[in-house]
Amino acid sequence: MSDKIKKVVLAYSGGLDTSVILKWLIETYDCEVVTFSADVGQDDDLSHVRENAVKTGAVKIYIDDLKEEFVKDYVFPAFRANAIYEGQYLLGTSLARPLIAKRQIEIARMEGADAVSHGATGKGNDQVRFELGYLALEPHIKIIAPWRDWDLNSRTALMDFAKRHDIEVPTTHKKPYSTDGNFLHKSYEGGVLEDPWTAPPEDIFCLSVSPQDAPDEPEVIDIRFEQGDPVAINDNRLSPADMLQELNRLGGKNGIGRIDIVENRFVGMKSRGIYETPGGTILRAAHMAMESITLDREVMHIRDSLIPKYAELVYNGFWFAPEMKMLQTMIDHTQINVSGVVRLKLYKGNSTVIGRKSDASLYREDFATFEDDDVYTQKDAEGFIRLNALRLRIQNLVKN
Repeated sequence: MSDKIKKVVLAYSGGLDTSVILKWLIETYDCEVVTFSADVGQDDDLSHVRENAVKTGAVKIYIDDLKEEFVKDYVFPAFRANAIYEGQYLLGTSLARPLIAKRQIEIARMEGADAVSHGATGKGNDQVRFELGYLALEPHIKIIAPWRDWDLNSRTALMDFAKRHDIEVPTTHKKPYSTDGNFLHKSYEGGVLEDPWTAPPEDIFCLSVSPQDAPDEPEVIDIRFEQGDPVAINDNRLSPADMLQELNRLGGKNGIGRIDIVENRFVGMKSRGIYETPGGTILRAAHMAMESITLDREVMHIRDSLIPKYAELVYNGFWFAPEMKMLQTMIDHTQINVSGVVRLKLYKGNSTVIGRKSDASLYREDFATFEDDDVYTQKDAEGFIRLNALRLRIQNLVKN
């Protein structure tokens, strides 16, 4: 390689790609490699990650618990926006990447590293998300993206490389899936899933039972919100990470949150992915219900018109962009009165809202009732309708 690299901080999951990359960086650049593993709730055996990193040649290992920061500063802001990409994807992978990039740059500064590296492929979205984050936070950092440089052009080649170098990895030829996990979701791509006609094997799922195997009796829960964020389940106050973990448990046992989608990657191709997002699916439904009685109509409609843009920015890796900061500031302002309790019924893959209440509720039963009232003169509706119909009548008159 033409660039002389002295020390690299590698975003290291301990999976197939990054395990091979660790060894490859050492062999290719004759440099020191510091590994950084972010605990964002992926439920991995991090002691095993440390052991593998040492065995493969890392000079220093960082394993940082970022679960609370991930949920509080990345997941909850997105859910205050009701963010969803292409109507289905709750952005589980996308939301974790800027946090990992931020911490990776912090470690690079502490270690005096001149480069950072990641295991994202040259076909995917993560390369963009990581590198936009790196460059936004440290404009002159060198970036090594092995998938764009080496000749190991398939996961089969990587598995063979790992075997030759005695590197222990979880991926096998029988289950060659690319997975990503955190407190918000678990994703699965690759292998037989690359055929969009093939149903996902049941044995790939980790967070949820199949809806048909879920309990035959519904489970009813209450979620309390304060200024757009969930703070308690059934009056039990929880930290952000504990909140999402408990919603995952409840959603998973009731078969909630599985989706099978073909999405549009930022780089231009379509990709088939399987996702489990049990807690996030419940949370989004509950948050929207809370907003339904506490958020002004026009404020809600303007905010809703921006959801596709917000989700696109997150999906494409622009978390640290100025337009993202602008959107988040505006959205957070809309959440000032989004406080109260939502009741949901969880049953065989469904999360159904069955109640909502708030001291800041804009819903007035005495206004909305079909019974007798003295707050609304129904005759007034006639003029309202005729004024709104005026341009429609004129348009017809011109035609005729």
